[in-house]
Amino acid sequence: MTTAYVGLGSNLGAPLAQVHDALQALNELPATRIVRHSSLYRSAPQGYRAQPDFVNAVAEVETKSDAPTLLAGLQGIEQRAGRERGFRNAPRTLDLDLLLYDAARIDAPGLTVPHPRMHERAFVLVPLLEIAPEITIPGVGSARTCLERLAVQRVERLS
Repeated sequence: MTTAYVGLGSNLGAPLAQVHDALQALNELPATRIVRHSSLYRSAPQGYRAQPDFVNAVAEVETKSDAPTLLAGLQGIEQRAGRERGFRNAPRTLDLDLLLYDAARIDAPGLTVPHPRMHERAFVLVPLLEIAPEITIPGVGSARTCLERLAVQRVERLS
């Protein structure tokens, strides 16, 4: 079994329900189960700011799937939720990111692990550290140190 971490986010439709439904869908992926997930958090959009706030969470999963297969499963969940890829940082019904896949460093077409910008995003680091307080990001270092380096980014705990 491999431990992986998945970032979840939504800001269109019913974001709270989208994230809850995605957590359930993650648990239904073949050879994959959720070990734990963070609380839900509200965060301001980054990049393109003319959009609603996001609801974010992170889930720790155990999986027998390889990283490309897990990613394909995540993208299938996004598609079923109505995800459209309009432009970078666009509003979305659901966004699922494969953040970490054990300590692997993967750089393949369509798949980069660790997620290339996770260490710059409080909306990823705060929920990740809630469920894995000592986690390190391969090639980067301590997630806690990364969070401490960030300028204040508003991340509000919802539940």
